[in-house]
Amino acid sequence: MKAVSFSSVAVGLGLILAAIPASAHHSFFAEFDSNKHVTLTGTVTKVEWENPHARFYLDVKDESGAMAHWEFQMGSINVLVRGGWTRNTLKTGDTVTVNGYPAKDGSRLANARVITLSDGRKLTGGSSFGTSIQ
Repeated sequence: MKAVSFSSVAVGLGLILAAIPASAHHSFFAEFDSNKHVTLTGTVTKVEWENPHARFYLDVKDESGAMAHWEFQMGSINVLVRGGWTRNTLKTGDTVTVNGYPAKDGSRLANARVITLSDGRKLTGGSSFGTSIQ
C-alpha cells in the first residue's frame, strides 16, 4: 500500500475547494449610486440580522398610493453593534424613515445611511460610505 503524500492531499483539497461556489461580495460603488439619495418612510416587514450585511425590508406607499416593497442593506453586525444597534432595535411592524443610496440598477434596493426609528432616535446604517449621521 502506497503512502499518500501531503502535497497530493493538499492539491486534492485545493481542487475540491475551488469547485465550491464562493459568495461574491461587491463593493459599495459597484452596486449603489453615491451621487443620489432616497428618503423613504414605511413599515418594517422583515429584518435579517446576519453577516456579511444586515438587511431589512420596508413597505412604502409610492406616489400613486400603491405599496412598494424596498430592501435596505446595512453594514456588518459588528459595525452596527458599535453604532448602538442590537438584534431587537428594529422590529417587524415598526415605522421608520430611511435615508440611503439607491441601487444603480433602478431596483427597490438601497444602502441605508441613516435610519430614524419611531422613537426619534437616529442610527447609522453602518455603510462603508457616508456613515456619519447629519
